[in-house]
Amino acid sequence: MRAVQITEIGGPEVLTVVDVPEPEAGPGRSLHDVSAAGINFADTHHQLS
Repeated sequence: MRAVQITEIGGPEVLTVVDVPEPEAGPGRSLHDVSAAGINFADTHHQLS
């Protein structure tokens, strides 16, 4: 599936579209389809781990 990742600290230019494996729900969990999601300016300032 396609996803947007933040791989370094910076502005919108650091957002990259990547292919990642489809997620799987674990025991007692559910999985929801999301067709769109918003990214706020503050989201680009979270510390990367």
